[in-house]
Amino acid sequence: MIYQSHDATTVNRPRLLPWSNPDGNPCWLVSDGGGNSHLARAADHVESIQLDMAEELLDHAADLLGEGEGEGDDRVTERQLRFLAARLTEALHDVHRIARSRGDRLPVPAGDDDEPADAEIQTGAGQ
Repeated sequence: MIYQSHDATTVNRPRLLPWSNPDGNPCWLVSDGGGNSHLARAADHVESIQLDMAEELLDHAADLLGEGEGEGDDRVTERQLRFLAARLTEALHDVHRIARSRGDRLPVPAGDDDEPADAEIQTGAGQ
């Protein structure tokens, strides 16, 4: 598949930022496509922190549940599990948001500007 390059003629898509406004609505960055603005670098830094925190939380969950390098804790309480589930949910939300943001900024395959990625499956093409 041939992809369009990110040059001056490529339409830039807004970037979903890794934070929300005070009302909980998503924040977007519209730039010239350079991706090197102060705000873009700040967003990259926040995403990096969120991904690192998610990884550490997964390691903690594995240890707590006895699936990591540690032996686990047979005395894990319901309260601890609920707390863990809440933090895992937050981390999954952050990671999903990062994935959406990065996926939305991928180059569009040539000729697929308006078609969904699974158009061949929906129309039965290629069978």
